Amino acid sequence: MNPRIHSRGAAALALAALGAIAPAQEAAADGTRLASATPATPAAAAPSRAGCIELKTVAETEETVVDPAGERRTRLVPAAKVVPGDEVVWTITAANVCQRAAERVLVDNPVPQHMTYVPGSAAGAGSQVQFSLDGARYAAPEALQVKAADGTTRAARADEYTHIRWNFANAIAPGQVAIARFRATLK
Repeated sequence: MNPRIHSRGAAALALAALGAIAPAQEAAADGTRLASATPATPAAAAPSRAGCIELKTVAETEETVVDPAGERRTRLVPAAKVVPGDEVVWTITAANVCQRAAERVLVDNPVPQHMTYVPGSAAGAGSQVQFSLDGARYAAPEALQVKAADGTTRAARADEYTHIRWNFANAIAPGQVAIARFRATLK
């Protein structure tokens, strides 16, 4: 899984969420500099940095515990072992490590291979969330269409989303963090 973050007019970076990265620079159609990464081995994602934004991706699962008062609570724990049908909570943090604000930050993240996006689970405070069926064209869910073999079109289903984009409306100030989160189920 390769989350990609870029802010127009600022440096960009990518992080392979489950392994080491092999960065490669590329230019977007709008001239924004992007970086891409290729996962090497499964592991916890270490922070990666380029420019002012440092990305960190964490995979967690929910665990039900009983607190000292006997109340049942749900908490997130690192996803150590995941089997088909398990739901994983993916959290991407984008930290501004520079002395200037990072504006118009976009975080693009593929839905992990062999996983299905959980409808309605993508969120990020102060962001607009869009989805893609191919990693190139993003839109709101109601605007995504799939063309059938007979030429008819239908609304795309959430299980057909391949990528998620968070467009943060406000600048990320120096020292601040923006958080993007979604859930996906292992097929």
